[in-house]
Amino acid sequence: MEVIEAKNFIEDIINEELSEGKVTEVHTRFPPEPNGYLHIGHAKSLCLNFGTAKKYGGKCNLFFDDTNPSKEKTEFVDAIKADIEWLGFKWFEMHYASDFFEDIYNLAVKLIKEGKAYVCDLTADQIRESRGTLTQPGVESPFRNRSVEENLALFEGMKEGKFADGEKVLRAKIDMASPNMNMRDPVIYRVLKATHHRTGDKWCIYPMYDFAHPLCDSMQGVTHSLCTLEFEDHRPLYNWVVENTGVEHKPRQIEFARLNIANTVMSKRYLKKLVEDGTVSGWDDPRMPTLTGLRARGIPAEALKNFCEAVGVAKANSEIENGYLEHFVRDYLNTNAERAMAVIDPIKVVIENYEGDGEYIDFDTKPQQENSPKRKIAFSKEIYISAEDFSDNPPPKFFRLKPEGYVRLKNAYIIKCERVEYADNGAIKQLICSYLPESRSGNDTSGIKVKGTIQWVDGKESEDVTVKKYDYLLNDPQYPGQDFSERFNQNSLTVVSGKAEKYLCEVEEGTSFQLLRIGYYKKGSENGKTVLHEITSLKDTYKPAK
Repeated sequence: MEVIEAKNFIEDIINEELSEGKVTEVHTRFPPEPNGYLHIGHAKSLCLNFGTAKKYGGKCNLFFDDTNPSKEKTEFVDAIKADIEWLGFKWFEMHYASDFFEDIYNLAVKLIKEGKAYVCDLTADQIRESRGTLTQPGVESPFRNRSVEENLALFEGMKEGKFADGEKVLRAKIDMASPNMNMRDPVIYRVLKATHHRTGDKWCIYPMYDFAHPLCDSMQGVTHSLCTLEFEDHRPLYNWVVENTGVEHKPRQIEFARLNIANTVMSKRYLKKLVEDGTVSGWDDPRMPTLTGLRARGIPAEALKNFCEAVGVAKANSEIENGYLEHFVRDYLNTNAERAMAVIDPIKVVIENYEGDGEYIDFDTKPQQENSPKRKIAFSKEIYISAEDFSDNPPPKFFRLKPEGYVRLKNAYIIKCERVEYADNGAIKQLICSYLPESRSGNDTSGIKVKGTIQWVDGKESEDVTVKKYDYLLNDPQYPGQDFSERFNQNSLTVVSGKAEKYLCEVEEGTSFQLLRIGYYKKGSENGKTVLHEITSLKDTYKPAK
């Protein structure tokens, strides 16, 4: 296999092993546990594993770590597969840890026969207490020196369901004085009488992750097991399992820093709580940092992949500002999203000197392109503008519409507010305006210069829409604790009314637009009505380093 130019320390390692002939093909795996939906933190691992394999012309498996049946569901499996496909990746093979349960069990029996594992009757708390501290060695279990025959019989009894949950465990016999706490006779099997989403009630004992992980990697032919940094201290155990079970294929574990983003919930447990409490509408709520939530909001898959590529692969954990992701989203949408017009909290405008049934005006749909395609938009005597673009008591330097003031309508004409009509409750009923026929955009001979240009929609060819604006789920990025409930942003969702071009309501659901002067939005629907979901604002707060 060809050695490529390395962009990170993982590729440096792979290149060295390829040059030395230690590996001839790169084989990775993406190993989620199906106990929840993937979130943006998983996107980095996903892109790294699939991307590394693709870069070297190798293979990447999708591997489900389903060793904890009490928390795992087929629903989560299906969601994970959909997320991977959305990002455009294809797995070489799909496996589950449960595919290898029989083989893993047999290797545990092998360890018992060789005196390298024993059945222990200590409770979880007693095992924890006997492990010692970072400065004090652990205390050996009183059951550590059971005979091979007794251990085999007890382990068989565990498999047959003769013992209750927590009554007995199987522990590897390594070193209770090891400076690495993970090597102090770790538990490798436990009794867990829970129905498995694939194997049903066939098994009532399940391997621990640290035992199943290296064995499943080996059985899949994985060459490089890429893990996040919290597994670095587990690597000696990973290697011990590979060496002492005698598996033929010996993968290598490499750790990298996980992705942490400010103001973003990166905990499956808390995300699950938000869903179960009804705080959000579901795992696919557009405010959620789940991949299905990001997809529902309209975040482009390519923008997310570009973000993960730019974040890079590091050896130390760090936190990234949320604006960095939004920067890549805007960059992608600015190039690819069609422009459209909508107004928020619409105010009716009657152009009293406009005659006729109306006309159609050319509108650049992608002005960022050299030869922007154009769309015809209707213009007539009655239009709507956003409430924020009019003030009957304007502050200084207010360049939008005001009494006796002028403003340009985007791609159309200059109008002047002649008077304001109010409803009985004091609210603005409508604005009565005049227009300058000779001021049409592209052919303006009016001689009048105005400082403000606003968007608008036609009164006849527009439709009512619901506009949903989103903010971060969490307040206070500098919060030192972990109690997310104290940081929850009660204003993370704002729902307002609006009007949008009829065209925008007719296009395919899921289409993204740049709504002029408002932001980037995705077209959706609820109960047959158009809903515009905010993807991100127009303003880019992120300042890349030069």
